[in-house]
Parts: sequence; structure tokens; C-alpha cells
Amino acid sequence: MRAIKFCQVAVFLWLLLVIVALAIGTTLLVVDRLPLGDFRGVTLVLAAVLLIYLYAFLVYRLFLLALPLPEGEVVEHSRDELAANVNSLFYLLLFNSLICTHFIPVPLQRLIYLALGARLGTNTYSAGALLDPPLTRIGSNTIIGHEAVVFAHVVEGARLELWPVQIGNTVTIGAKAVVMAGVQIGDNAIVSTGAVVTKNTRIGAGEVWGGIPARKLKSAADAA
Repeated sequence: MRAIKFCQVAVFLWLLLVIVALAIGTTLLVVDRLPLGDFRGVTLVLAAVLLIYLYAFLVYRLFLLALPLPEGEVVEHSRDELAANVNSLFYLLLFNSLICTHFIPVPLQRLIYLALGARLGTNTYSAGALLDPPLTRIGSNTIIGHEAVVFAHVVEGARLELWPVQIGNTVTIGAKAVVMAGVQIGDNAIVSTGAVVTKNTRIGAGEVWGGIPARKLKSAADAA
């Protein structure tokens, strides 16, 4: 695993400072002027925390507009590495607590993933964790089961790669399944509970896959 470099940490800390300054400024200029009653102090703290996350979503998306995440191998000391590692710092220090939790209702979790850049079709929800939302593309009427994990990064020693995950319409990803970087899953496919779909696997429309590593259990023709 590569070390995150000082300049990359500095960029993230500067962005974090902007986020905190905006949140505190909004809290003092707007929320503090409201009639908050006996719980004024608690309300101001909660408002500041909420605003930190809202501004974090905004600043993060603006950062991705300026430095989009690359697809493929990330070369060390490159602009792509800066984008990838600052993105990692956002998740490690801010967003991981939102993604890896059972306390946020699934419909609200969908809104968080959309705010972080995931492409989710209508009526698609995840009760698991989408670890790389900007590189996750899921169609409509798809469900990601409880404690399933979908991620788009590959870390192999010092090698770092980013490959988007593409999941079609009406797909079922079973509970505790793992879907790795570069996986493509066709419409109406099923990934069984606890399966591990290794990187760059192609699952055809209507197929059923399961096991560790996942393999095809049933083709679309068999299902018909």
C-alpha cells in the first residue's frame, strides 16, 4: 500500500478547513439568530455538525469536478494519484461513518450515495456499503443486500487501480456478498448471499452466480 503524501494531506486539510469555516460561519450568521429556547447550545452544535457534512458533500463534488477520479492504474506522483488519495482521505475521515453504519435508514442512505456521486436508477437501494460512489453505476429496481460490499479500487502492494463497477437493472446482490472493481453485471442477474465476485468479472443478463470466488451457477437459458 502506498503512503499518502504530505502534499495530498495538505490539500485535504485545506479543503477541510474551508468546510469547517463555512459550517461555523453559517451556524453563527443564520442558526444563532433563531429563537432556539433552552436547548440553544445543543442545537447549535448539532446544526454545525450537519452543516459540516452538507458543505463536505458540496466541496467534495467540486473537487471531483476539478480532479475527476481516473479509471485504470494510478501512476505514483501523478495528478491522478492526488485525486485518488484526497478522495480516500474524504472517505477515511468524513464519509466512512455515513456509509458503514446501520443507523441511517436505507432510503436516506440512497440520498447520501447520490450526493457522493453514485449513479443509481429509480427504485434502487443499498443496505450494504458502496465504498466508491463516484465509480459505481447501478440501474433501476436493483437491491444491494444487508452488509454486502461494492468497491471500485484495487490495492495490491504498491499498485493502485480504479475501475468502475456497473450493475444493470433488476439485479439482486445478496447479503454479505462482495463485488470488486471492474465487475459488470447484466440485467436481471443474481449474486448469491456471501458470494465474492472477483475484479473484472462479467456476469451476463439473467445469470445466477455464487461461491468464493463466485462462479456461474445458472445461465439465463437455464432460468428460462
